[in-house]
Amino acid sequence: MQKKLKITVDGKTYDVTVEDVGGDAGTLYPEPGMSAAAMQTPGPAAAAPAAAPAAAAGEGGDEVAPLSGVVVSVDVTVGQDVNEGDKIATLEAMKMKTNVIAHRSGKVIAVHVNAGDGIEAGEPILTIG
Repeated sequence: MQKKLKITVDGKTYDVTVEDVGGDAGTLYPEPGMSAAAMQTPGPAAAAPAAAPAAAAGEGGDEVAPLSGVVVSVDVTVGQDVNEGDKIATLEAMKMKTNVIAHRSGKVIAVHVNAGDGIEAGEPILTIG
């Protein structure tokens, strides 16, 4: 399953796509003080990924959970206009709260979760039309 994430390193934000290949194959557990270069392991060249279908991030205008956790809040309501980048919900996992942002602009046409609900990564939070 491919996931689109946004990470910030030294104040610079990057949009990245990662693929969960399952298991722990290739997972490195660095020793204290180990450099990033030392963690590189040679391996077979990866084939270029096939184009993902448009619905990979959810059906239609679904905004999906970036991780599994508990819904702390849903910050929008049905009928509300949202812009790309607006905070739409907050999830909690392992005592850390994560803001979920809209990846498209539009009007909220359905909310699929409530505060206190458990949610798995990739499940729809709401639909923007």
